Order: sequence, then C-alpha cells, then structure tokens
Amino acid sequence: MGTDANDQPREYRARDAGAADGPLWGARSVAPDETVAEAGSEQQRAPDVIDPPTLADDRAQWWAEPAPSALSAPAGPGLQTGPVPSLPDGTVAGPVWADAGDGGIPDIDPAPVPVIELVDVTKIYRTGSLDVAALRGVDLQIHAGEYVAIMGPSGSGKSTLMHIIGCLDVATAGVFRLAGENVGEMDEVDLAEIRNRRIGFVFQQFNLLPSLTAWRNVELPLTYARVPRDVRRARAMEALDRVGLADRVDHRPGELSGGQQQRVAVARALVTDPALILADEPTGNLDSVASEDVLALFDELHEQQRTIVLITHEMEVAERAHRIIRVRDGMILSEGSHQESVEGGGGAHAAEARAGIGVVPAVSG
Repeated sequence: MGTDANDQPREYRARDAGAADGPLWGARSVAPDETVAEAGSEQQRAPDVIDPPTLADDRAQWWAEPAPSALSAPAGPGLQTGPVPSLPDGTVAGPVWADAGDGGIPDIDPAPVPVIELVDVTKIYRTGSLDVAALRGVDLQIHAGEYVAIMGPSGSGKSTLMHIIGCLDVATAGVFRLAGENVGEMDEVDLAEIRNRRIGFVFQQFNLLPSLTAWRNVELPLTYARVPRDVRRARAMEALDRVGLADRVDHRPGELSGGQQQRVAVARALVTDPALILADEPTGNLDSVASEDVLALFDELHEQQRTIVLITHEMEVAERAHRIIRVRDGMILSEGSHQESVEGGGGAHAAEARAGIGVVPAVSG
C-alpha cells in the first residue's frame, strides 16, 4: 500500500534565451567542431560554461578572462580538459561530477522514510468525567530493519503505544505516519488492510483457534485477504517450515507445547510477508527454554532485515534488541542500545536522578 516519499531535489539552471539545458555551474563535453574566435588569435575551442543568472550579458568577457592559475580540469567522462575558465568574480568554475548525457546533475538519494514515525502523539482515555492520559507527547522514529524493544512497568503506556503503532487504536492528538503515510487520514477499510497485510502481530496469549490445525491457523490472514486456497496452504506450510514446525502442521493447539504454539503465532504473523512485526510480551507465558527458542527466532528475522518492535518488561528479553526505548507515565524516558544503557549507569532511574525530575520529556528517535 504505502510508498516512500519521492521528493526530488529541485534543479536550478542558468540559461540564455533559447539555449539548451546544460550542466550546473561547470563544464561539459564540447563537440569537436564547436569553436569560437577571439580577437588576434586563431580559431580555438570554446569552453562551454553556463552563465550565472544575473551575468548573462558578460559572456564574452567571462570567456576571455584567463584563469587565475594554470589549473586544469581533471580528465574523465563528461568533463572538458584544458585550462579552466574563471567566473567574473575571479573564482574558478568547477566541473559537475556526472557522466555526459545525464543532464549534468548528479543524483541525490532522498533521506529514507521511517517505517514508524510519531510526532507529539497523545492518547487520552475518557471514563465519565475522568480523563486518563496514557501517552503524552511521544516523538519516535523506527527505520526499516531495526529491532527495537519498548520497556516499561505496568501502566507505563507501552501497550497503548503498541496499539497505536499497530493501527489497533488511534491517537487523540499528534501525527502517526506508517511508511510515510498519515494514519490519521485513513478510513477503517484502509486500517483493516494495513493490519492484515502490512503488520504481523504476535501476542502473549497466542490467540490460536483451538479447533483448527496449525496450518489452518496460519492461513487465516490469507483467508481474510481472499487469497486462493492452494496458495494459502502453500504459504502456510512455508511459514511453519521457517519456524521449525514442518512436522507439526496438522496438530491442533492443544497438542502443542507453549513454545510451539507461540511459533505457530509467529508463522501466522509472517505468512503475509509484512513490513513490520509487532510482538507484545511474546515470552510472557513461556518457560526459559521456550522463551530462548522464540527469541532466537526473532534474532533470525532481524538478520533477514525484518523490522521488529517488541514490547516487554524483562531486560533479558529487551537486551536482544538493537535499541531499547523506556516508557514511563506515558512518556519516553530514555532510549539507546543495551550497551549504552549499561554504560549510562542505572538506566531509567539514573536518568531521572540526573535530570532532577520525575519524568524526562519525550525525545525523538
């Protein structure tokens, strides 16, 4: 659905009336038969330098002025060799480093668009006459391929943050962009399609249908997307194979261990090939062995350049991520790598002590 912003740099060119486009403030290749006559000299090749917009009438003087030194333009594709002409202010006209025939303007790649971008996001729940601020002015950016853990105690706002990122809830104020698209401007149909196709969810409770086999549970998102039956089955089998359950495809949830059920849930999240994986306390109901299996699976997904956002209150789980974001009282308290948190001395509580206040204002990711 979403596409990255395609903002191209504006190209400014000086030109004479009726003149063809040329390189910007530099030299280009000159045709062998392109010459100009100077007073008292033989025919010489004319360096083709584009006039600045306000000095178009000084062309003859500009060409005739000698360069202030014996500098020469380096040889290369699309560049003229020989003495470098000077501009009217005495400076040397530099070449445009681009191949001939491409218009003389070097390509400039636009800045990458974050997969997730929150700008001053606030979420307020109203119960009768009581307003509860679950999020307060959150600014956050998460880029493609990042593995991010969001930590916080109960009631900190981390689950509300996940619900907004996953398009399960909407912000009361602020802007949330998903892959550059303003989610606040989408209708329910658009949001449902995003949840189904572009985001993969992994929950603490597994949320598997007990009457369906593993592969039938995995194919459900494809069923809602109206994918043909044979394609659904093939993709479900492939997803289960990726999480190491190729020999359990016909088992129902009651016939699987907790770790196996969570891997089925991960396979279901992967079957639509989503751009983003959201995991809410994925190891909360697992023992240490099963937890390690699931976390190892997330490590593999991260190596495959998947974007992963994991919600947890356990440091042992969060430290597997590339970046840790701490949330408290509805605000981002701090963020950084696990190593930076250790070197900072004490994490969130130390940050509060250094700031001398109870909550540090939200900062941009």
